[in-house]
Amino acid sequence: MQTLTQMATEVLMTADGREKTALSRRYATQWRESRAGGAPIEIGMAEPPLQPSRPEKPELLAPKDMPKRRPGKPEGRNAMLHAVAHIELNAVDLHWDIIARFGGRVDLPIGFYDDWVKSADEESKHFNLLCDCLEANGSHYGAMPAHAGMWRAAEDTANDLLGRLAVVPMVLEARGLDVTPGMITLFETYKDTRAVAALDIIYAEEVHHVAYGSKWFHFLCGRHNMDPTEAFHALVQKYFHATLKPPFNEEKRAEAGIPPDFYWPLTDEGMPAPRELPET
Repeated sequence: MQTLTQMATEVLMTADGREKTALSRRYATQWRESRAGGAPIEIGMAEPPLQPSRPEKPELLAPKDMPKRRPGKPEGRNAMLHAVAHIELNAVDLHWDIIARFGGRVDLPIGFYDDWVKSADEESKHFNLLCDCLEANGSHYGAMPAHAGMWRAAEDTANDLLGRLAVVPMVLEARGLDVTPGMITLFETYKDTRAVAALDIIYAEEVHHVAYGSKWFHFLCGRHNMDPTEAFHALVQKYFHATLKPPFNEEKRAEAGIPPDFYWPLTDEGMPAPRELPET
């Protein structure tokens, strides 16, 4: 039987999005069954590729070359769904990559693998939901160009698990918590109920993915007697090549275990002044 890290590597080396996510979901089911008393699956150790396999389309462009999206038009809203689908497909690979790249090399509790297998499974579901939305609108994943820089964080943190946790779930995925409510409102305005339903699911489940990042970041900081806030600031400044930009969804970030003193100091504005309490 394959090890979990071998399964993860096979997902990374599958190019087609629908095939990749089908394999991802199948291996996630096998892992859950093994954890529920089925045939045990060893973690093992693998040699994942530095970059995952990708389909020929979409064409990948530098951020500055990406066409502007006009959400007031159907093609603009399709472009938004396409962009999120691309993010979700990258997230599938990111979650399997953290298993393939660090599994067997870092001493980690079994719950670490449970969390990231579950996240990869859910990201696979999200990608397929968005592909269904695009196809219902007469489009498909690959019909438009996509952002070429999505995998940079993975390459930069290929040898740094703490850095990976800081930048991927706690910065990049946390940004999804900030922007998704506005997208839901937009698609509600245009009565795209399929897109709204998909985005509602994504929004609810992404909170858990960010929370897993915070959970294991704090776990490793505790193991190495590091201050989590100071470590987060240092790692984001090292690996994330921009400042963080408000507005922030402070409620959902807090629900995911990321307090304001983690992210506000990394903005151009710095920490906002405390809110004054109303007089009683």
